[in-house]
Amino acid sequence: MASPRTITIVALSFALGLFFVFMGTIKLTPRLSKDAYSEMKRAYKSYAKALPGLKKIGISSVLLRKIIGSLEVGCGVVLTLVPGRPKDVANFLLLLVMLAVLFFHQLVGDPLKRYAHALVFGILLTCRLLIARQSEDRPEREDSREEQHINDQEKNKVKQS
Repeated sequence: MASPRTITIVALSFALGLFFVFMGTIKLTPRLSKDAYSEMKRAYKSYAKALPGLKKIGISSVLLRKIIGSLEVGCGVVLTLVPGRPKDVANFLLLLVMLAVLFFHQLVGDPLKRYAHALVFGILLTCRLLIARQSEDRPEREDSREEQHINDQEKNKVKQS
């Protein structure tokens, strides 16, 4: 039987992965929703205008949108389908993307309702990463506690002799 920690990690990975594949696809193509795609184009134009430094290094609003959309799709696929350590890397990259998106929304002065989803999914990504890392650290701690207990017992035997 799988532990509750494992079930939580799998469920979060799958749900977050699907969400980011969906959102990344909306940023890349109008096939899913023309209205949402148009809104993304408009939003990224305002982000690019608010950050003139991007234009200086050759990053247009279209390129910025495609970079973030591609990262979301790629990392979403990894979170959904790929087992092991790559999920943690994808999780971390998506967390960085969410921080950048929150920064963009703050920069252009969007109200909370426009970026609440980024805040919520950033928190979920953080929780998933912490749970995944905690589950790896725990067996080492238990092993070191057992070793410490055995060492303490041996020291007590030596003192008694």
